Amino acid sequence: MRLRLTALFLMLLMSAAHAAPMPQQVDIPLSSGILHAQLYKPEGEGPFPAVIALHGCGGLSGRSDTILPRYRDWAERLLKAGNAVLLPDSYGSRELGPQCRVKEMHVKTRRERVTDIAASRAWLMKQSWVARDRISLIGWANGASALLWAVRPQSAARDLGPDFRAAVAFYPDCRISAGLGWSTRVPTLVLIGADDDVSSPPACRQMVDGARGRSALARIVVYPGADHDFDRANTPPHAAGSTDLAAPEHGHLGTDAEARAESQKDVAEWLAR
Repeated sequence: MRLRLTALFLMLLMSAAHAAPMPQQVDIPLSSGILHAQLYKPEGEGPFPAVIALHGCGGLSGRSDTILPRYRDWAERLLKAGNAVLLPDSYGSRELGPQCRVKEMHVKTRRERVTDIAASRAWLMKQSWVARDRISLIGWANGASALLWAVRPQSAARDLGPDFRAAVAFYPDCRISAGLGWSTRVPTLVLIGADDDVSSPPACRQMVDGARGRSALARIVVYPGADHDFDRANTPPHAAGSTDLAAPEHGHLGTDAEARAESQKDVAEWLAR
């Protein structure tokens, strides 16, 4: 009996492992070295739409994870929708750990990370299985801040290929961009929680509102009751009975879990435009 149960357990493990998509590492040339990235690619020859996914200040990987659960969860979700997903590792490629509380950051959002975005796009543009006119960006926190720099008109690629199709920025730090009169050449969606005490929801709204009339389409969704990192994988709901019902964009939301579910719909709709 015990042997049968053990065999069944092993079969279930093998089945689960087989079902979970596995990324492959790709190496992208930079002028100063190699950018390592993880690639999720649909089966078949394509061409497939592609998404460049930009990790936050904690990095792409953890001690036991090649890709942290939040990014793996989003990558698998985007893959299931038919997208190839490329996750460049801006810190690990430079032999750096998390940069969240580092005073002297060696990888700047407006410099090295924008360079990584451009290199990732250039690599994808050379792949026969990529729909070159459907490459989009998605980023979280520090990665989202880099995204805001990358989509500015001043950062347009010099080649003649199609530009990014769309961009989605999860809780970026908008304070510098708002002060500089940010605008975008790419349809850009900003997603942030109203209770985010790390990024600045008012600055993000000011940034987006200030771009109207001199920019490609830019929109912001502020999720009531949601904190910073609201979309992390397996977000537990807040205590029952939340009374935060102010929701100008989406009706009644009160927890990070609800905001995470709503953001999944918002991202899918934005990338499918």
